[in-house]
Amino acid sequence: MFDIDGVIRDVSGSYRRALQATVEHYSGWRPTPSRIDALKGEGRWNNDWDASLELLRRHGTALPVKQHLIEVFSTFYFGGDPEGDPGAWTGYISDEPLLVQRDFFTALDQNGWRWGFVSGAEPPSARFVLQQRLGLVNPPLIAMGDAPDKPDPTGLVQLSDSLLHHRSGGVVAYLGDTVADIQTVLNAKTQRPDRQWISLAVSPPHLLPGSKERSAYEQQLSAAGADLILSSTEAAIQWSIGSQGSKSQGHSTTVH
Repeated sequence: MFDIDGVIRDVSGSYRRALQATVEHYSGWRPTPSRIDALKGEGRWNNDWDASLELLRRHGTALPVKQHLIEVFSTFYFGGDPEGDPGAWTGYISDEPLLVQRDFFTALDQNGWRWGFVSGAEPPSARFVLQQRLGLVNPPLIAMGDAPDKPDPTGLVQLSDSLLHHRSGGVVAYLGDTVADIQTVLNAKTQRPDRQWISLAVSPPHLLPGSKERSAYEQQLSAAGADLILSSTEAAIQWSIGSQGSKSQGHSTTVH
């Protein structure tokens, strides 16, 4: 299973940009990408609305009413009614490069792996990238509001139950790009020890390969408990081929 932001799409020019613009709107201060990375690295700020409020608090700015901040954030991100016609959106959401294409999921199907998405993204945003841009038909999805925010493992466990043919056992790998994603898998291990959980991690794409920033971020992911750091989301294809042996270890169905 997959996170969406930073894993399926590059949100450095959209969600993160909206976060920066929202904080700047209220404070006149624009947090740097490295400052946001540091905050995300704490594992508590997966929700960008809450991250915006926390950055404002640490900057010493009087905090706005959260609903008002959400409306400002949505203006930057969607540039239109989130529940309206995506064709009318003029916000930063139009600046999201895809990190995989439809054939990525076809390859997973051919390798015998089921797949789905557990994301903190707003449902309209998640459906837009999965259904309209990638062309996935009714993709299995847990988005914002469908379950408690990560690192609570409820959504991950819930979707794995629906994808597996049996309610106990099985192998589940989750690919994310934040410490909160890794902590979600660790919490799922505690909640459902009958199931084999694998934490796969990838650096967000704005951290360039070979950079000191990316190396430090990957060390942070590893220290948080990731089982394996992938070079990119597409590398999950090769991993899925090499992990076929997991299927024969007592269970016949695997989720990725």
